[in-house]
Amino acid sequence: MDNRFAVILAAGQGTRMKSSLYKVLHPVCGKPMVQHVLDHVSKLDLAKIVTVVGHGAEIVKSELGDVSEYALQSEQLGTAHAVMQAASYLENEEGTTIVICGDTPLITPDTLNSLLTHHQETNAMATILTAKADDPTGYGRIVRNEMGTVEKIVEHKDATELERGIPEINTGTYCFDNKELFKALSNVSNDNVQGEYYLPDVIEILQKEGKIVSAYQTASFDETLGVNDRIALSQAEKIMKQRINKEHMRNGVSLIDPDHTYISADAVIGRDTVIYPGTMIIGETVIGENCIIGPNSEIKNCTVQNETTIRQSVAHDSHIGNSVAIGPFAHIRPSSTISDEVKIGNFVEIKKSTMGKGSKASHLSYIGDAEVGADVNLGCGSITVNYDGKNKFLTKIEDGAFIGCNSNLVAPVTIGKGAYVAAGSTVTNDVPEKALSVARSRQVNKENYVDRLNNKNS
Repeated sequence: MDNRFAVILAAGQGTRMKSSLYKVLHPVCGKPMVQHVLDHVSKLDLAKIVTVVGHGAEIVKSELGDVSEYALQSEQLGTAHAVMQAASYLENEEGTTIVICGDTPLITPDTLNSLLTHHQETNAMATILTAKADDPTGYGRIVRNEMGTVEKIVEHKDATELERGIPEINTGTYCFDNKELFKALSNVSNDNVQGEYYLPDVIEILQKEGKIVSAYQTASFDETLGVNDRIALSQAEKIMKQRINKEHMRNGVSLIDPDHTYISADAVIGRDTVIYPGTMIIGETVIGENCIIGPNSEIKNCTVQNETTIRQSVAHDSHIGNSVAIGPFAHIRPSSTISDEVKIGNFVEIKKSTMGKGSKASHLSYIGDAEVGADVNLGCGSITVNYDGKNKFLTKIEDGAFIGCNSNLVAPVTIGKGAYVAAGSTVTNDVPEKALSVARSRQVNKENYVDRLNNKNS
């Protein structure tokens, strides 16, 4: 097998998106379009990937990282001009180059591999990825002769009535013999209405030189969708969501209502986990086996271990252990660690805290900047008072402690192992191991107070 290369075209601003965000950075199922494309081509055993950047170059490079080399197209003068910018990386290389647009997030590695295979089997100098469109309006048509050989690509505006009836369209993805590509690029002209250099002109140049030009038709038109506006973006989102959800169901995950379940492209979910409607699993979330998630839960960049239930709750950037019960209406904020067999009940907020094995905060509590040991009970309305207006402070609650309802633990403070804090206490000093802390005013009943008050006001 010869060397393989890829050029990803990602320089355009995307004015039809009407957005301050550059087109290729618009997300599909939680990941920028161009990242999807890079991920797909990275699975092709390539010697080198060059991404051509322009608008938002530094942001695109920051997003994609060092998986790709980068060429700058400082002035956008067409697709052929964009590929020319990769010359310093590729023009002297022997092998095959895929050219693909950064706004085609639905293309799959299988289709790209099939394109490469067809290119090599036909000994072509160029191979066009094509598809059949139900409505080919606006697309370049693939004109073949009676032998099935590609004769030309004709743009819609230039096509005859007969040619406009051809359903096979140019998707804008190509394979080229690398040296033939860069040789032909030097002969591409910008003598057209737009004054731009168009990559399809390379096909015509190679044909005139008697070189073999082939075409591989993918069975899936959806894969070739190029996203140029918000409507196409929503279509890509819908198609990819369906693809992702079907894959999880094939792998043993139950989605009660796939049409109303959102799972990111990078999420991993174990078998026999059940996902209820309205749930969003975002980012690089990993969920174990036999879990119950939802309904109406949002899990982002979390690790959730086996047999855990998260109902109608939000969890971000945290680790959640085995056999944990969270919700309904709980909020696990970033940098939290919820150990095995913990219960986090309704209207409980955990922030940058550790909950030890078997501990419970069943309702109406805020636990922030805290280290909570094992088998701790936090009563209703328990608060770690972690912020003095300028700085955050740590609360430590050691194993087996019992915190009564409506208690304020004013950090920095430590509640010792097995200690009790009486309900309604505001604790400002450490509580020793196995001690009872009562930090509240003694109850005083003033008899006949209401009668005296009424007489005074009459």
